[in-house]
Amino acid sequence: MNQLEICTLSKTYPNGVKALNDISITINNGMFGLLGPNGAGKSSLMRTLAMLQEAGSGEILFNGQAVQKNPEAIRSVLGYLPQEFGVYPKVSALELLDHIAVLKGITDYGQRKEQVNFLLQQTNLYEHRKKAVHSYSGGMKQRFGIAQALLGDPKLIIVDEPTAGLDPEERNRFLNLLSEIGENIIVILSTHLVDDVLELCPQMAIMNQGKILVQGNPVLLTASLKGKIWCKKITKSELPQYQEKLNIISSKLIAGETLIHVKADELPAAGFESTIPNLEDFYFTTLKTFKK
Repeated sequence: MNQLEICTLSKTYPNGVKALNDISITINNGMFGLLGPNGAGKSSLMRTLAMLQEAGSGEILFNGQAVQKNPEAIRSVLGYLPQEFGVYPKVSALELLDHIAVLKGITDYGQRKEQVNFLLQQTNLYEHRKKAVHSYSGGMKQRFGIAQALLGDPKLIIVDEPTAGLDPEERNRFLNLLSEIGENIIVILSTHLVDDVLELCPQMAIMNQGKILVQGNPVLLTASLKGKIWCKKITKSELPQYQEKLNIISSKLIAGETLIHVKADELPAAGFESTIPNLEDFYFTTLKTFKK
């Protein structure tokens, strides 16, 4: 069983922005979803965990070992897929993966060849292995990103906004791949997409303004809103008057009408219907609650 402990971690940039604010969280084997809006501090946390930047204060422990004083303790077992990663032009997936494997210390040619071919198969890229990676589609590049992250048999994988910009088919393929990987190691999935977390992660945390607002099991967290979420379809022009009177947590356009979700302990107004809460309701409720 692997364990990542983050203890009172803080980070303030030179411009005064407090990207991480006293974060404490423990993560064990499996998929862990880190959910939050853009600018919440998720990427700052991921970069700090990957030893790409130093924290201002606090401690990071991996399997009981303090890693800031010895970054190689985590780098040697880490697979990292950042939000954006560059590739060499005109280099094939096979060549680039082999090169990255050498950089990760896999010096035995036979072992390296076996691992590279296995990962190309696992990520469904083997038939495209001789194509230049820069010519890949967005989804293929993300799958290549996971292949390079898996080199060297990592115990901790960090993926930052991995499904942004993917079409539905590529997204499903990518999430299925992550799910297979995350059974015996720690996989941290950082995203602003609620559905990614709901479908994959038995544990999650919501982050905003550099803080962890809440953490737990998505199903249990959502269940805490049972009987408190109400919905109604209104016209767009009616939205301001409802916003003034009620605790609207979300609104979306559906077939020309605006569907609003309201949090209330009892029927908020005529025409509303009780609805089964989902993780999106919990997410927006949490963000709104902590804004106050």
